[in-house]
Amino acid sequence: MKNMFRKLVAALLIMSMLLSGVSFAAADGDKTVNVGVTGTLATINPMLMDATEVVKYAVSLTFLPLVELNSKLEFVPMLAESITTEDNTTFTIKLREDAVWSDGQPVTAEDVEYTLVINSKPESGNIALLRYAIEGVSDEGMIESDATSISGVKVIDDKTLTITLKYPMALYTFESNFGRYLMTLPKHVLQSYDAAAVQSSEWFNSPDVISGPYFVTDYDLNHYVHFVANENYFMGAPKIKYLNFNILAASQLLSGLTSGEIDIIQQTMGDIPLEDYEAVQALDSVETVMGAPITNQMVFVNVNTVPDVRIRQALLCGIDRQTILEGLLNGNGEVVDGFLSSASPYFSEELGVTAYDPEKAAALIAEAAADGADTTITWHCNSGDSTMVQAVEFIAAMFAEMGLNIEIRTVNLDTLMSVASNGEHQVLSVQYTLPPVDPYTDIAWLLGGEGSWTNFGTDEINEALARSQTLTDPKEVAGEYLYINRVMQEQVPMLSAYIISGMGAVSKRLENARPDVFGTFVNVHEWDVK
Repeated sequence: MKNMFRKLVAALLIMSMLLSGVSFAAADGDKTVNVGVTGTLATINPMLMDATEVVKYAVSLTFLPLVELNSKLEFVPMLAESITTEDNTTFTIKLREDAVWSDGQPVTAEDVEYTLVINSKPESGNIALLRYAIEGVSDEGMIESDATSISGVKVIDDKTLTITLKYPMALYTFESNFGRYLMTLPKHVLQSYDAAAVQSSEWFNSPDVISGPYFVTDYDLNHYVHFVANENYFMGAPKIKYLNFNILAASQLLSGLTSGEIDIIQQTMGDIPLEDYEAVQALDSVETVMGAPITNQMVFVNVNTVPDVRIRQALLCGIDRQTILEGLLNGNGEVVDGFLSSASPYFSEELGVTAYDPEKAAALIAEAAADGADTTITWHCNSGDSTMVQAVEFIAAMFAEMGLNIEIRTVNLDTLMSVASNGEHQVLSVQYTLPPVDPYTDIAWLLGGEGSWTNFGTDEINEALARSQTLTDPKEVAGEYLYINRVMQEQVPMLSAYIISGMGAVSKRLENARPDVFGTFVNVHEWDVK
């Protein structure tokens, strides 16, 4: 009976682990590493990519970007050996001579051209690329369904192509957008499919020809993504055979690190709760890494559904952001106005920080209400971000005393992105990591007028953004962003609740791996376990 009981307990334990998405090393001794992730993934299909970091990293393990940012915020080669420009309009991409697909076929300029073409067709759901900037692509980012080329994309030879844009773009912006978010696809495998068939193809569920270090073997986007090493990876076969993204509640990360079931947590993919920081730091088996203050806890206000600027201004001056930072984040971060953190070369202290002023906020709300403004707003936030959920609850309680009723809606990240894209929200908050070296790409979208998350934009903002792409002096570029941030202070289409200096963690059994806001997976093929 005792043996039967033990077997039953063991079976139940294994089943529990499987249901939680936690994976273990194979019985034959092959190495396995588990990455702790909070929040579900919208997709792992590059044709359907959004701009969230967790999706970007999951996809890029299979299909490499052209370049990637490292922890020093330098662009380093991935598929591309170099990206250059002489006029900030035509960019030359030189692919690595040694870049090959997992089937041994070379990665070519035609592959990159094919990927741009297929991603620019109406059937594509990829919203992570500034396709509309390319010469020959419509302002909506589309070409005809039967098109086989784009006039602004020219193949020079097997390893070289040029992309010509409609207007100037700084090299760092091109690298940040097209370099980091264009995941090249194998033309020789997919060219027989039409665009709609490629997007919906089962091939993407488990692609058998890849450029990256890992194949996808299985996934449940609410629980896990399982990868196996690409033994033919051109940068070197990964030392870790099995890599898993295990999607957990934030509250499970500490226990996962303690038990060894989680090996690494990257700052923008896994949200270690603030209340667990000391316990994680106390683990002898784990090294913790505090990231630079880069991840912005942004609050986006839909100006179409919150049209009274006084209500929006009340949100800016009525949130006690410093108290939230100190009380919920133990001061691990900073409070700023606008979208730039102090880590950006374009950050300007001249902007200042709007002071917490509940009396002013209450007066603005009362004035707006007297003119018929709606004083009830719905606030959507990510259920996977426990810290921000607590912050919104605190904010709602404070605003109730000022005359503004905030109805909180906590939803998972996938649903939150859907709400944002459909323009159904009034206010929503989400962690948003803007590359400090390139705020242009995100701000051009977020303040891009109708269809953006804010539905706010002006000709003056567009002109300032355009000028930023022609300047080379960082101080002059900072001046353009200072102007835009001042408009944000006045009109409040979005605001920063706080900037996070988040904690990453890595098991000491894992070698050559360091969690950081950028660059964590650049050398994933070199990770090893002791």
